[in-house]
Order: sequence, then structure tokens, then C-alpha cells
Amino acid sequence: MLVATSSSAQTQPNFTQFLEGVRVEARRAGLSQAMLTLALSGLRPNARVLELDRRQPEFTMTWVQYRDRQITSSRIDRGRQVFADNRALLEAIGARYSVNPRVVVAIWGMETNYGTYTGNFNVVESLATLAWEGRRASFFRGELMAALRILEAGHVTPERMRGSWAGAMGQPQFMPTSFERLAVDFNGDGRRDIWDDRGDALGSIANYLARSGWREEFRWGREVLLPRGFDIAEARLDNRRKLPEWAAAGVVQSDGTPLPNVDVDCSILVPGGADGGGQAFIVYPNFSAIRRYNPSTFYALGVGLLSDRVA
Repeated sequence: MLVATSSSAQTQPNFTQFLEGVRVEARRAGLSQAMLTLALSGLRPNARVLELDRRQPEFTMTWVQYRDRQITSSRIDRGRQVFADNRALLEAIGARYSVNPRVVVAIWGMETNYGTYTGNFNVVESLATLAWEGRRASFFRGELMAALRILEAGHVTPERMRGSWAGAMGQPQFMPTSFERLAVDFNGDGRRDIWDDRGDALGSIANYLARSGWREEFRWGREVLLPRGFDIAEARLDNRRKLPEWAAAGVVQSDGTPLPNVDVDCSILVPGGADGGGQAFIVYPNFSAIRRYNPSTFYALGVGLLSDRVA
């Protein structure tokens, strides 16, 4: 339910004045009055959006808790099915953007459970609420203006522009400014429809990774076993060494076989810490490309592990 955060007499005039300022700015930028009337009429501050914004961070999890919550058997099985069902499309996307389709599917699965849950908040209303009274008002005002430009371009209707409480949209969960920079019209119909067109949605994920530095010749990383006595302080992203150097130090693949003899910079991660479950990973430059999609180390490891399992 959409409600004001306090009495209408206290909040509505201020929010109304804020929206009028948005209209003036948008009209000066060349956006049409007709679109602005459709997008901005009837909006009210959304109390649930402000509640979620003020609750950040919502929770903290250990690596094991996060892994077991995200990399479930049902998500793996569903990922294998959608990979098989969309193989031709995914291969075409992989060829166009030089990005591994398995990683595209994994991000799709992590973001919206393969497009089955994309969020049901009115994106314009959420962004207007956060731009009016959020912790990062300036940031969200920029996202609101981008959302209005997307509507003006006809990529989606105001009714269909639904997403997360923070304004992340469609199957890839792009913020509006990310949409403007990185969403693609994969099917060539003149619209970038990341809500309902699977080619546009998955192609946009691939383009995001490609523009973030993905190198097709490498994996994201792999699970490894560390030698006895390994200094846990060495396990951090900014401690990059060549893969053969880590091998010479006694790091091996999780099945005990030697690491590949490849000249690539990589880092060791122990996400659970010394006493947090024992898993260790070696991560390659593509890991950083995943982290540009979402900076969480846990998230990037989850995408990598899910991508391996949906292959």
C-alpha cells in the first residue's frame, strides 16, 4: 500500500513541490509534458521504500549461510533447464559479446531467479521517494531523471516499469543509469526491453560484463586447496600473483591436481576466514568484472559457483 510517511498535511505539500521541481527540470531537458503527466501523476511517498532504505544493511551472513541460501539445488536445476531451453539464444549472445553464457545465466539466476521475480515496486515512485527524502537524495534524483528519459524513449510503459524498492529494473535488475549505458536491443526491434524480452535482458547482462572487462579466454576462478601453514593474511583481492607463483607456493585445485600453467594475475580468497568453513578460491580478472555488476565478494563467488554448476 502506498502511504505518506506522516500526515498528508505535513508531507504532501513538500512532496508535491519536489515533483514540480522534477517536472521543471525534465521539461528543460526536453521531456514531453504528456509522458511526465503519465509518469508522475498520483505519486505519493512510499513508506515501505523509506523503511527498507533506512534498514540498510538489512542483514549480515557468513559465507556458508550465504552460499547455502543462494546456491540451492532448485536454483541449480532450474539454471540447467533454462540454459538448455535457451541454448541457441545464449550461444548467439556469447558470440556477440565474447562472454561465457554460463555466467550470464548465473547472474540472471542470482538477480531475479531467471526472470521469475523482478520486483513489483513502481520504479518512478520508488526513485521519487528516495530522491525526496532518502539517504542519497542526489544519487536517486539522477536515477529518477534517467528513468523518465527511458520512458520518453518508449522502451517501456510507466505501468510496466516495475522493479526493486531501490529502483533496480527488469530481469537483469539494472538501475536506470546503467540501463542507459549498458542495456541493448538484442532483437533489433528498436526497444531495449529488459522486462519482457529475454534476448534484450540476457544480452544486456552480457554487454555489462563485456564493458566491465570480461576476458573470454579465462574462467572467473576456481575452488582450491591451500598448503598447510598458509598465511591467511595473503588471501585478499589486492594481493595478486601469477598463477604459477601460487602453484609454486603449494596451492592446488580442489581435487588435488595442479593448477593450470597460465600466465594470469590472480588472488586467493578465503571468504569464511580461517574458521569459517574452510573453502578457498583462486580468482582471475573476470572476478572483478562480476564485482562491477555487484561489488559483494560473496555475490561474485556465488555467481561463479552457480555458473559452474549450470554448465
